[in-house]
Amino acid sequence: MPLTKLARLAQETPLRVLLINAGEPDALTWAGLFQPLRLAAKILGPERLHVDVRSPDKFAADAQRHWHLVLLVADEAQASLKPANSRILIERCRAAPFWGGVGAGVLWLADAGVLNGVRTALPWALYAEVDTVADRAMFTPNLFEIDDNRLTCCGGAASIDFALNLVEIIFGAGVQARIKETLCIDRVRGKEERQRVALQARFGALQPKLTEAVTLMEANIEEPLSTDDIANLVGISRRQLERLFKQYLGSLPSRYYLELRLQRARQLLLDTHYSIVQVGLMCGFSSGSHFSTAFGALFGNTPREERQRKLAAPPT
Repeated sequence: MPLTKLARLAQETPLRVLLINAGEPDALTWAGLFQPLRLAAKILGPERLHVDVRSPDKFAADAQRHWHLVLLVADEAQASLKPANSRILIERCRAAPFWGGVGAGVLWLADAGVLNGVRTALPWALYAEVDTVADRAMFTPNLFEIDDNRLTCCGGAASIDFALNLVEIIFGAGVQARIKETLCIDRVRGKEERQRVALQARFGALQPKLTEAVTLMEANIEEPLSTDDIANLVGISRRQLERLFKQYLGSLPSRYYLELRLQRARQLLLDTHYSIVQVGLMCGFSSGSHFSTAFGALFGNTPREERQRKLAAPPT
């Protein structure tokens, strides 16, 4: 994962993170991102992490300072209030080694054309605001995305998950566990988890066949359907179905379906006491080795390791 570069850098020098607050200070999108990172900075100390906050105007005018990660943040309700100096603002964001947006900040970056071809997590409520330029980004229904050095998050409550994932990737699960305890958070959602209404909001009217296909997949986790079965049930050819998935979701139907089942498996491992074998069967895997291999390829650890993470937090 590209963010491992930040993790290595954080071992050598204090990591400087800048959050540009272009929205309301009491908005969930802002608080969900800022509070976990603030606590991380308190735990680690200034010799490991420094979190700065700027308004758009102050950031655009401050050309002398440099940060390792810059995020443009605004609640989705602020989408129509794009900063007047947005062009300069975005160019300055892109000067950082890692940069991106949260909430409405994602839409502003996409509108500027700097997310073209990038996997992008946009708040589902803002799909109607997407214009021709922004539509060149590869919008996904996920809570957040990390595509090379560009980071996007749909905001809202997902900002908390996003911030805690960043902490774990860069500073380790021990620091994340301390923050979770302070904030009384039991489970952190991964980037693969989806905004539940995102597909319907973006494609429901324009691509009903795509929405119907995904709905069929979600309803048939334990006994997966074949791609041909899904195509027949929605009334199109297999090739048409594959074209829809590739164009709008950046994936083949079989791959999307597999990830859907694995995400469900991960949720069951973390939230229930079913055995690993039971979880595999419940998510359509008749072979334990296939389940373990596919799970590891997507999440980077085995089902057993995922369960162990739940049972015992690593030492701080």
